[in-house]
Amino acid sequence: MGRTVNARAAALSVVLGVALCGAGCTKVATRGDAGTRHPWTVAGHLRIGMPAEPDNLNPMFAHSDATDQIDALIFAPVFRYDPHGEFVPELVTQVPTYQNGGISRDSKTIVLHWRRNVKWSDGAPLTARDLRFTWRAVMNKRNATKLAFGWDDIVSIDVPDDATAIVRLRRPNADVLGIFGGGGGSAYPPLPEHLLGTLPDLNRAPFNAHPISSGPWLLADWKHGAGLEFTRNPRYWRGPPKLHALSLKFIPNPDTLVEELQTHEIDLIQNVTESSVARLASIEGIVTQRHLIASWRRLAINCSKPALEDVRVRLALAEAIDWDRMNATIYHGYNLRAVSDIPPDSWAAPKIPFYRHDPAEAAHLLDVAGWRRDSNGMRTKGGAALALTISSTNAPGNEQAEVSMQQQLKALGISLTIKNYPGSLLFAQNGPLYGGTFDLEWSIETNAPDPDNQGAWSADYIPPRGANTSFLRDPVLTKVSDDALRTFDRRQRKALYQREEERIHALVPAIFFYWERSTTAYNSDLKNYKPAEYIADFWNSWEWKI
Repeated sequence: MGRTVNARAAALSVVLGVALCGAGCTKVATRGDAGTRHPWTVAGHLRIGMPAEPDNLNPMFAHSDATDQIDALIFAPVFRYDPHGEFVPELVTQVPTYQNGGISRDSKTIVLHWRRNVKWSDGAPLTARDLRFTWRAVMNKRNATKLAFGWDDIVSIDVPDDATAIVRLRRPNADVLGIFGGGGGSAYPPLPEHLLGTLPDLNRAPFNAHPISSGPWLLADWKHGAGLEFTRNPRYWRGPPKLHALSLKFIPNPDTLVEELQTHEIDLIQNVTESSVARLASIEGIVTQRHLIASWRRLAINCSKPALEDVRVRLALAEAIDWDRMNATIYHGYNLRAVSDIPPDSWAAPKIPFYRHDPAEAAHLLDVAGWRRDSNGMRTKGGAALALTISSTNAPGNEQAEVSMQQQLKALGISLTIKNYPGSLLFAQNGPLYGGTFDLEWSIETNAPDPDNQGAWSADYIPPRGANTSFLRDPVLTKVSDDALRTFDRRQRKALYQREEERIHALVPAIFFYWERSTTAYNSDLKNYKPAEYIADFWNSWEWKI
């Protein structure tokens, strides 16, 4: 989400900076590298530019990435995620497993051992009772809870003492650990029972805009439309952060974000646009760091459409298009080619081949499927033309990729019409995607740290019951994706995801294109900032220094 190049500094960076910065990171050496701060750095005060304002600070009701980022500053979850999506104990002393006795052998009981002497920022004890209260609040029908997924599989949370929570499940569900994680989807941190427990519902509680803190930072001020100011939480269980102050400034325009980093009015921006990466890498005193994030682009195929019900037609689409060339040209080779919807560095990553680029084989597949060329060179069958539509959002760059696909498929005798929409319409519950009125759809999905993808491929989750927008009804995928969710054993789950992804590759309900690489740019005086692959880059804010 004008500047002149300092040539001498850029040359010096090769000697002084590159070895320190590491792979995927561009650094320009300045006098700040010699041990003194840049003149524009405010010691102990980090200023971050954000493209959007949070819609709510109570994650039970919030729907924005901005809230996920900010909640990582304010709240302590049961577990945090490290940069690669692995659990880090936060309010508990260990991550429960079969081996340590935290998960029962029938996978229906989870025991959480709470840290002792953890406090809310107002001094009240933060205990396992707050987790039980949060579960009850999520399930309270009076609350307009965003999602109850996972929480609704909990039968009870017993709290024999302040330092123990015994979570009993209706059925095994590996996703339940994720709801105790930090941010995204239905993951909610413990909320303060002592403050909210007497309210009939939390929908309009003042807490939602001005929460007390269990995390490293206290919200000092929220200037709507302008920004948020934070001070250190002296009662955070790890100790107060190394920074003294934190400012988040709302800057919706990506060009303005870059300009304010250039003029040093802010110190950090996330998700730098590709067109700005080279420019920022040349600015004195700025680090640009590129890293993989769990967002992937694909061509989704509506398998319920008559022309696309035949897997031979879907495979022909996969083999007709030169995906490597599109990645190298239209997307400048910036991202990592994908073979599945599980990140390549995940513990569950499958070994799947790429579809080969073979227009001759694609033509043969269409021939044997009964789609023959007519006198105009276009494919027809039973008097009907093989004419498809492709839809995406109106975001820059999408149409260029669609035009490339259009040209390559035309050479195969397939007519492709481009029909794009605003994102708010394309992804609406009654829009083209969930309504099933599209043929092909070109967009980006984002993963949670757990590899569970049942909602995308199971026949039990075809809209309006879920997000299986390929409308593929395959009993094998339905069973295997469910089996993978019913155990916490990673070895078993990995084997099941390998089977599942092999099946997806064979049935071609989607063609996976790339995993995104995101670039963060920041003041080189900032230390210990570690962008994350999943959810929140602000996961370790107590360690930041400037």
